[in-house]
Amino acid sequence: MKKDLYYLLLMLMFPIGLIAQGTTNIKTLNTDIGSWINKHFAKKTVPPFSFVYNGKSSATFITKWEYSATKKEPGDTGVLHYEFNYREPGNGLLVTCDVKGFANFNAVEWVLRFKNNAPSQSGIIEQVKATDLNFVYEEGQVPDVHYADGSYASKEDFRPRLQRMNTDAELKMVPEEGRSSQKRFPFFNIAFTENTGVMVAIGWTGTWFASIQQKQPQQLSLATGMEHLRTYLNPGETIRTPGTAMLFWKGNNRFAGHNKFRRFILAHHTPKINGRIAQYPISNSFNYGDPAPCNEYTCMTTDYGVALIKRYRQFKLVSEVFWLDAGWYKHSGEAPQKNWANTVGNWSVDSTRFPGGLGEIADEAHKAGAKFMLWFEPERVMKNSDWANQHPEWMLNVSDAHGAFLFDLGNTEARKWLCETMGKLIEDNKVDYYRQDFNMQADIFWKNNDKPNREGITEIRYIEGLYAYWDYLLNRFPEMIIDNCASGGRRIDLETTSRSAPLWRTDYNYGEPVGYQSHTYGLELYLPQHGTGTHKTDKFSFRSSLGTSIVYNWKITQSGFNINEMQERQAEFKRVRPFFYEDYYPLTGTEETTADNIWLAYQLHRPSDDSSYIVAFRRENAVSDICVVKLQGLNPQKQYSITNEDAGETIQKSGAELSSGFILTLKERRSSLLLRIGAN
Repeated sequence: MKKDLYYLLLMLMFPIGLIAQGTTNIKTLNTDIGSWINKHFAKKTVPPFSFVYNGKSSATFITKWEYSATKKEPGDTGVLHYEFNYREPGNGLLVTCDVKGFANFNAVEWVLRFKNNAPSQSGIIEQVKATDLNFVYEEGQVPDVHYADGSYASKEDFRPRLQRMNTDAELKMVPEEGRSSQKRFPFFNIAFTENTGVMVAIGWTGTWFASIQQKQPQQLSLATGMEHLRTYLNPGETIRTPGTAMLFWKGNNRFAGHNKFRRFILAHHTPKINGRIAQYPISNSFNYGDPAPCNEYTCMTTDYGVALIKRYRQFKLVSEVFWLDAGWYKHSGEAPQKNWANTVGNWSVDSTRFPGGLGEIADEAHKAGAKFMLWFEPERVMKNSDWANQHPEWMLNVSDAHGAFLFDLGNTEARKWLCETMGKLIEDNKVDYYRQDFNMQADIFWKNNDKPNREGITEIRYIEGLYAYWDYLLNRFPEMIIDNCASGGRRIDLETTSRSAPLWRTDYNYGEPVGYQSHTYGLELYLPQHGTGTHKTDKFSFRSSLGTSIVYNWKITQSGFNINEMQERQAEFKRVRPFFYEDYYPLTGTEETTADNIWLAYQLHRPSDDSSYIVAFRRENAVSDICVVKLQGLNPQKQYSITNEDAGETIQKSGAELSSGFILTLKERRSSLLLRIGAN
């Protein structure tokens, strides 16, 4: 009775979900990461996560549960690895937190799991905050949260945003439709001061949430987790929740945090091939844009594909990959009733257009010294397609009116079949790189297939299945790169960046340069590697797509294009590309990035050799022909050579002069500037 009164009083004072959790003072953010872990996951300490179990907040009981800590093999140099277990008395619920610390980056990440060890159903687990942490800062400070839009086929995809955390301020982010970076982006920077903060990343390819609140004076709370989770567990059942990474930074300004995080992503959350960080490719398309009623590649044939590769070789335009997108499979070429989109689920090669499969095209790509990448969309299965008819028991449905099923990746038998089937298709057609699209709203299928008191289980099993499927492919094909398209950049999170590449970051108006500039400008703050396309060869358009990865969607069969220009653009891309792997600084602010009446400029700086590129654009309605920028990362005592790569002119400036204010000049509207800077 007394215990019940105690819980009642505690809940009245601190409503469920608001009971104080782990606390970090920002003065200690940059201490040794091993010490941070040992402090926050110590015995008898409320850990930096929380949940409600049988109606009670974990903060009221978890310090009384059986506790164990195990130091595991680190795997990589400079990585600490621990497992912390919290066990309910009587061998019931087991909560496991798998924690990694990264000494070279002052970063920590963890994944929370729940297992029911009891012989009967567990109680209800809900309000799970995989991260639940309070940051304490000094009086007079106002933290800023720098975040970004996700992708939604808009000019404003990845646009930088700012939330000032004044008294009672709250920022909650939840992606849409079950795709992890649709509309909201699971990476952000909490700057407590101009010089100190924490980068945060979420690893969950479904519906995560992040909540940042200024609850009390000088306290900022951070909570992350899965938006919809309220369930019991069956005997022996285990679930995982979204992962969280935090990187503590200190520097001249917030860009110190962004650049440290970019390096962290490269080192620990980018796929590796033969022990080296995978370099995302430069690709050639197959002459994208056939006449109606063709759409995507529904009119492609073996002969045409082979001929195009030979033409790329003839013009000396062969890149690293030949990229064949949607429309190569059975029934997709039966226009006008059928197209690439309404025939998915028929995953066999169209034998009329490709009588010998796609291997002949792959062979020609390999002869040219390139890889072959192929588009798939296995999760969306059209009703009455081969897969839907062969395996109706593996199809998740939402309503009879909906035109497609969702393939149940959470079903172990179905996933095993998928792995074997797709693996054979990839092998038989000599596919090197695998492009997985996902053009549907998944969350309505998950919700519709949850059982009573099992909210979130379908999503969890599905996302676990997605990771298992990709891990299978990467294990079977160790030199493969997986592209995670999902309607263009809508599945970018910490888990997907670890397994796959966003080679097509947005479905926004193909080739529109102002939007493409803006996408690069925002996304580079978090990810050093990502890709898009280019459709024209003029410098303003082409430079709008500079990065580490690109697909050339040029028409090499039309008189409107110039072979020499295409060769020049390719050479320029290769010169600038290596600079994207080190530091990035936006030079024209982040308040407005998409307007047509502004300049937009950024700096790519390589501390490794103290060199930079400036990429600048004067947009159509920008009135001024000059723009003053302040460069970063340079040594104020050194002299630098600045070369205009268009004019071929070189001038000399000191690092101090370049950092205090450097004038960019473009006399023409809708023009661009590419400056190479090197230390003397």
